[in-house]
Amino acid sequence: MTITQTCSYPLVLASTSPFRKEILNRLHLPFETFAPNVDETALPDELPAILVVRLAELKARAAQINYPQALIIGSDQVAVIDDTILGKPGSHEQAVKQLSAASGKQVDFLTGLCLFNTHTGKTQVDIVRFSVTFRHLTAQQIENYLLKEKPYNCSGSFKSEGLGIVLLERMMGSDPTAVIGLPLIRLVQMLEAEGIAII
Repeated sequence: MTITQTCSYPLVLASTSPFRKEILNRLHLPFETFAPNVDETALPDELPAILVVRLAELKARAAQINYPQALIIGSDQVAVIDDTILGKPGSHEQAVKQLSAASGKQVDFLTGLCLFNTHTGKTQVDIVRFSVTFRHLTAQQIENYLLKEKPYNCSGSFKSEGLGIVLLERMMGSDPTAVIGLPLIRLVQMLEAEGIAII
């Protein structure tokens, strides 16, 4: 397999997420990471889809001062159940609440994606949806899962790429990497539009 990069700009991932970094590594492209200092608080009455697109672009643009000639990837994700945003639980107790609420229900993961060319000012922005349906979970199953995987920094309190897959009944969407937080299928299309050929 030959990798050709026709664009000379460096590629930057504006995220400190180890999950997004791991996903981007799949493309075998050299890239740097940048920690964007962005307030992720939702605006009053802001819809989840608008929120993730806005934050993805804000994260990408936050790196512009450090990378005046680069392609910068920004991404943001929320999990939504019954029109309520599930953030990162941060604690065992909150994770129990989230998984209890998700038991037997569909959870929609909305991922905002932005590719920002800081040299030309061009931005490509999109949103990718991926849905999962949870099995009916007992309190003991939830406890057992959380104690084994400790997904306290993950939206929705589970990792589909890990043991969290056993919590699910069904997955629905065009790109399984979207549920992890960086939809590679759409990103590849954006990169190709900027002159980067992956294969």
